[in-house]
Amino acid sequence: MSRAAIDPRSRTVPVGRDLTLDLVRVACVLLVVFVHVLFTGVGREADGSLLIEKTVETQSWFTAASWIANIMPLFFVVGGYAARAGWRSAVARHESAGTFVRVRLARLARPALPLFLFFTIALGAARMLGVDPALVDTVAIGVGSPLWFLAAYMIAQALAPTMMRFHERHGAWILLILFAAALAVDAFRFLLIGGLLGVESVPPTGYGLGQELFGIPNILFAWLFAQQVGFFLYDGWFALRTWWQLVLMIAGGYVALWALVSLGGYTQSMLGNQWPPTATMAVLAVIQTAALTILHRPLTAVMRTRAAQGTILLIGSRLMTIYLWHLPVIMVLVGIELLLPLPLPLPGSPLWWWTRPLFFVVVLAAVWLLSLGLGRFERVPPSGVPRRPSTAVTAAAVVLFVTPIIAITAYGLDFPLAAAAAAGTSAALWFTKAPTR
Repeated sequence: MSRAAIDPRSRTVPVGRDLTLDLVRVACVLLVVFVHVLFTGVGREADGSLLIEKTVETQSWFTAASWIANIMPLFFVVGGYAARAGWRSAVARHESAGTFVRVRLARLARPALPLFLFFTIALGAARMLGVDPALVDTVAIGVGSPLWFLAAYMIAQALAPTMMRFHERHGAWILLILFAAALAVDAFRFLLIGGLLGVESVPPTGYGLGQELFGIPNILFAWLFAQQVGFFLYDGWFALRTWWQLVLMIAGGYVALWALVSLGGYTQSMLGNQWPPTATMAVLAVIQTAALTILHRPLTAVMRTRAAQGTILLIGSRLMTIYLWHLPVIMVLVGIELLLPLPLPLPGSPLWWWTRPLFFVVVLAAVWLLSLGLGRFERVPPSGVPRRPSTAVTAAAVVLFVTPIIAITAYGLDFPLAAAAAAGTSAALWFTKAPTR
């Protein structure tokens, strides 16, 4: 699949843009929403007490399904493809790497700011009202779980100009170095920290030391590997492979994945290997890119229709709002269900499974209504000269944005971290925004 994979003579597809990647982005986010709907099992026990469980994770088939359904590596691959295309356009416009990074920071931080303010107010109010802390922690940790993506994606995009230079000079050697580094971090975490020193997982409360913290460097190595695969996708490397080579790549990737999870430390479920990311995410990135290349022709045929283009571009214009707000909306809708005098299906029961597609549609409708007010935060204003135009300030703004989010992912969402994220995001946007004339 190359930049020219779409026929420029087609009137339904913009010249030079592969709309199958827009389809992939939308499909990835919608799949994440649907999986979280399946995770949210809330009902009442026979004695009337509240039951909260991750229903889909208790199913016998979940681990096997996660080897296919965990599509977050593909999101970083597509992000790498888009970054390479965007950087070439920026160079043609004589824009600097700093401008490139500031635009991507705005695309992530602007939609995130209202969410962090909402969390800060909601968790602060829960504290003042004396709501059961255990219930607040359960809900807050759940709604904060997707936020890791903001930090990881921002770091990858901020380093994209540098990584593209490495890609152009050293090619596949960068992939080998990143994969070796990811394996080294895993070995250090699992063998030394967890095995030899016996460090346990992060404690459920507080901010103590935990084994997962030593895997955080793989935010760089695992996700930069996936982004680097996206550069190869943009260059047409995968499109030059025959179908049987791609099939062998997928089969070999799954053999490598099986070999990795057979070692100590890695979880059988790919969800458990997502945070902190392990080398398995790099392997999945290659597998999913090969699969996407095989499916490119039928996906292109779908995206030649006006109906598909209109749907994907419409949803795509609200994609960050959907991703960031779907879990808070799920929790609000579940709370409304609990307040209504209606019988709730027991999580995992046949009725519960049959109602999940309907609940999924209701969640999307509610998020879409919410996006009518919040969608404006996804529109990035024209870039100008920022208040502090230096590279150091731009780098500091990225750090201000991602650091509280990494802490939230490591320890769970709570009031102090929500407030820190709101403050850090506000400061990052202020430092990198051009002053209004």
